[in-house]
Amino acid sequence: MRVLEVAAWTFVPSAGAVLAEWGAEVIKVEPLAGGDPQRGLVTMGIVDEGGGSVNYMIEIPNRGKKSIGVDLLNPGGQEVVHELAKTCDVFLTSYLPSRRKRMRIDVDDIRAVNPNIVYVRGSGHGPNGPDADKPGYDGVSYWSRGGIVVALTEDAEELVRSRPAFGDLLGGMTIAGGIAAALYKRATTGEGSVVDVSLLGLAAWNLSPDIAVSQLHGGSAIPKFGHADAPNPLVGNYRTKDGRYITLMMLQMDRFFAEAMHAIGLPEVLDDPRFADPASRFENRSALIAMMDEAFAKRTLAEWREALAGLSGAWGVVQTPGEVCEDPAVTVNGYVARTTTMNGVPYTIPVNPVQFDEQHVVPDGAPEHGQHTEEVLLDAGLSWEAIERYKQMGAVL
Repeated sequence: MRVLEVAAWTFVPSAGAVLAEWGAEVIKVEPLAGGDPQRGLVTMGIVDEGGGSVNYMIEIPNRGKKSIGVDLLNPGGQEVVHELAKTCDVFLTSYLPSRRKRMRIDVDDIRAVNPNIVYVRGSGHGPNGPDADKPGYDGVSYWSRGGIVVALTEDAEELVRSRPAFGDLLGGMTIAGGIAAALYKRATTGEGSVVDVSLLGLAAWNLSPDIAVSQLHGGSAIPKFGHADAPNPLVGNYRTKDGRYITLMMLQMDRFFAEAMHAIGLPEVLDDPRFADPASRFENRSALIAMMDEAFAKRTLAEWREALAGLSGAWGVVQTPGEVCEDPAVTVNGYVARTTTMNGVPYTIPVNPVQFDEQHVVPDGAPEHGQHTEEVLLDAGLSWEAIERYKQMGAVL
């Protein structure tokens, strides 16, 4: 499968990275001047130049691709993109409708040279309506407008800050899944599809329970409880002696209650009439949570790992991102991989979570700006003379 990606930043390009890890050849078309604007983005003090540093915000959504530099406002550059589109199965773009028309990369333009291509648009707010041509980013379209920040902040005075590319990367996986379905349709019917995924639609999907309940019973919200009065004491976060947290997630309280109380070191509650049955446990849940808080505060995280090891109910440790890299389940399953940039600088990066036949993904680094221009154009059937002519026109890098 060959993908022609005319996109920038993280949302849509991350879909190309997933497809590359699934085995596709992904050709990334970058602006002639400067390339993908994210190449010049300084993020948390790490830049993409000098000193052997790694611009991880380029590597994450662009690994495994080939890069070609093209001026999409140059008629010659537009011809080049059309020539490449003839050879591709998928056209993937993040550009707004008005820019797609100016660049001659809209649906009709690409379908004119490849009628059955799968045409894919990632946007902030969807293909229709008053905001279809409005810029959208993860922090605006997904995090804020999509209601994610309100759902995560709850009653705190200050809004929770968005994490880098939080919705973008979820969206990239979503786009990749849509492309896979469209390719299956094309393989079985011969017809290509126009696939749309928006950050706003993704947020609505992520908040399905909140949005659904907001439309019921006069607009009520999902009931909110604090830690001290949670309806199920076996669902929550408990602080350890050394300031870490254990998360319990045993939704079937009756099933796990006796086993959990023994593991936590509170067998006496099993004979306490306050906790004799489900109704009593709910009525006296605050007292039980207080007892559990006291019990968890007596042991360190290491001690709790040992004490809870045999518990059949679900529990886990609240980990830092750094700890996730060392998590035994993460390492043995290959969810985080060691790779290098195109310049040979080593770094660690998560790979897409889908595996086929238990094969671990080993990602390649992201390409340099325009690194594969000649290679890609030659593969598409252009002659050296034609490539040189496009270069003299300022159409390609």
